[in-house]
Amino acid sequence: MSEPGISQALKRSSAPPPAGSTAPTEPGATGPHRSTYERELAELLAAADVRLDGSRPWDIQVHDERLFHRVLGHGSLGAGEAYMDGWWDCDQLDEMLTRVLRSDIEDHLRSPRALKLALSARLFNMQNSRRAYIVGEKHYDLGDDLYELMLDPRMIYSCAYFERANDLNAAQEAKLDLVARKIGARRGMRILDIGCGWGGSAQFMAERYGGSVTGVTVSRNQLESAQKRCQGLDVEFRLQDYRSLAGSFDGIYSLGMFEHVGVRNYRTYLSKARELLRPDGLFLLHTIGNNRSSIATDPWIEKYIFPNSQLPSLAQIMAAADGLWVVEDIHSFGVYYDRTLRAWSANFERAWPQLSARYGERFRRMWHFWLMSSAAAFRARKTQLWQIVLSPVGVSGGYRAVR
Repeated sequence: MSEPGISQALKRSSAPPPAGSTAPTEPGATGPHRSTYERELAELLAAADVRLDGSRPWDIQVHDERLFHRVLGHGSLGAGEAYMDGWWDCDQLDEMLTRVLRSDIEDHLRSPRALKLALSARLFNMQNSRRAYIVGEKHYDLGDDLYELMLDPRMIYSCAYFERANDLNAAQEAKLDLVARKIGARRGMRILDIGCGWGGSAQFMAERYGGSVTGVTVSRNQLESAQKRCQGLDVEFRLQDYRSLAGSFDGIYSLGMFEHVGVRNYRTYLSKARELLRPDGLFLLHTIGNNRSSIATDPWIEKYIFPNSQLPSLAQIMAAADGLWVVEDIHSFGVYYDRTLRAWSANFERAWPQLSARYGERFRRMWHFWLMSSAAAFRARKTQLWQIVLSPVGVSGGYRAVR
């Protein structure tokens, strides 16, 4: 891959050419019959050992040659939208994307939307209290039928723990038990669940450990489902932003919610958790994380999957915790998210005949691209999963790590 080729690709116009404006090319053609954009993209993909119209399962099959300019001009947003529009396919999409991520091709592709997101994040608080409910409306309220068919019976929408489990259901039960043991859950303990989802984790804490659980969510669908799920248990659910919480709790956990907080609010979030926790309590933060600190998310993810989301780095979390918390334990098991996402994908594809009439083919391709690109990010070790145990003043005698 030559530097001049990359440079030329980055200088292309951001608007894709009109349909049919590029001369047709034969699959795998070389020389003057290949478009400039095709050659540029092929050069980039060569670093990942991925070919256009190749014969291997991780090679890209091109159905519309406008794809080349769309990817070069719009990066991940262009690639994702082109996949949604049926411009290309790949038999092993997750493997192809893993190769692309490992080769750092994305570093050479920057879209106008990515620049806009970064600028907005610098100028505004994109996750302020007025915007906190947007992700609930856009993602978590899509439809409970989708999530019921894709997730495990408790509808746990975060990384499962496959350390000693062989299937998704058992791995999610193992993860919840891991969380309970890490915070020292016990009968009568007042537990706060920040980002409670459909209530499965609160149900587990109440049924298995006898906890008295308060769960908060920004999704109306999740609230209604959680209340039905936990009828008769010592569990209360609220539609509430974390910033307005009050009370005192013996233990707190948050599973897969911190990704919606935003770097401008990390200190506020951790300060609020500190305010709500008794001095001898423990707080478990379960979050996806980035290897690099950033201020904005991937533009395709932001537009189609999780608006106003952002993955934290460990450095950003530690900076926000400075002076507030004692870090007792950091447990990294992002390799299990790859397996979790592939299990969700298998469930989704199996259930698609029941979902197709409501959601449509473009949604199916969007959802598949999201699940496979996320699995690829974990497999390539570009993103991580951390469970971080924090205490207000330090555990006397030291915290004994639980695995």
